[in-house]
Amino acid sequence: MLVESPPEQRADTVPAHPNRRALLRVLGLFLSAVILVLVALASIAIGAKDLSLQQVWHGLFEYSGTYGDAVVADRLSRTVLGALAGAALGLAGAVLQALTRNPLADPGLLGINAGASAAVVTAITFFGVTSLSGYVWFAFCGAAAVGALVWFLGGSRGATPVRLVLAGTAITAALFGYLQAVMILDEAALGRMRFWTVGSLSSANSSVIQQVLPFLLVGFVLALLLARPLNAMAMGDDTAKALGANLNRTRGLAMLAATLLCGAATAACGPIAFIGLMVPHVVRSFTGPDMRWILPYTAVLSPVLLLGADVIGRVLTRPAELQVGIVTAIIGGPVFIYLVRRRRTAQL
Repeated sequence: MLVESPPEQRADTVPAHPNRRALLRVLGLFLSAVILVLVALASIAIGAKDLSLQQVWHGLFEYSGTYGDAVVADRLSRTVLGALAGAALGLAGAVLQALTRNPLADPGLLGINAGASAAVVTAITFFGVTSLSGYVWFAFCGAAAVGALVWFLGGSRGATPVRLVLAGTAITAALFGYLQAVMILDEAALGRMRFWTVGSLSSANSSVIQQVLPFLLVGFVLALLLARPLNAMAMGDDTAKALGANLNRTRGLAMLAATLLCGAATAACGPIAFIGLMVPHVVRSFTGPDMRWILPYTAVLSPVLLLGADVIGRVLTRPAELQVGIVTAIIGGPVFIYLVRRRRTAQL
């Protein structure tokens, strides 16, 4: 005869798997942060110009204006911008994947990158802007304008994931045609846009960082605060409403967060592909679908990928430099094919 255990005894024997899982996630996040610090140090120490560890230390903590100190200062600005831009692109991709319920979505899906690029080529061709600090505002305004237009065409308060994707795809195609036409007709614009369009950190400086930092910080905070509402939306509109989620407000704030993050990063570095696609999807494979973990992990690991690709680009072609956008595209192409071929990835 089977004897049923008392309720209190059964409760005591239930293993605390959720607690262990949460502890592992915290430890994993800490390990990811350590990896980010190591990659950032490598970004400062490794480049086209060989520097000793003593020179790197001197440039970081005992700056006196020597050539080695200047190189370290430039690399420090480059590393800071790369870390900020990587986190921004990764978070924007994670938010857009949750918003559109499409695990293959990236910051370019809603036309934000195309809007920034179109604004930059317009500034160069028609307004004679030549410096990065000059057209960074054009890029951000272009990204913001396209984000607002996609939101409007997607139905505004009645926006749905399908409508937003269709509107973004249509606007991206139109802006791509405009870009090609302007650059073909204006060789000077083509020359100036050549390096910006592939994505690069080579023009990083403190002025550019100061200009985009406020928008990035607002975008970071807003994206992290949307974790719970996005979790509810992932269950479907009806379930999300039953849980008390405001769908229109969540979609609007998600669009705003993605526009701020992607617009500012693209304005500073140019359109860098695959960061917002790869990292959130890889993170989701070991954290599960909970956005409360996906977003922090993505914010930490995306800079690892971007800074690592930048270091690779500097080392492979010494003394020249391979732009980070090219390196991420080379890495991202095979990964994208792998993601597409996975059966569960194709299911929305």
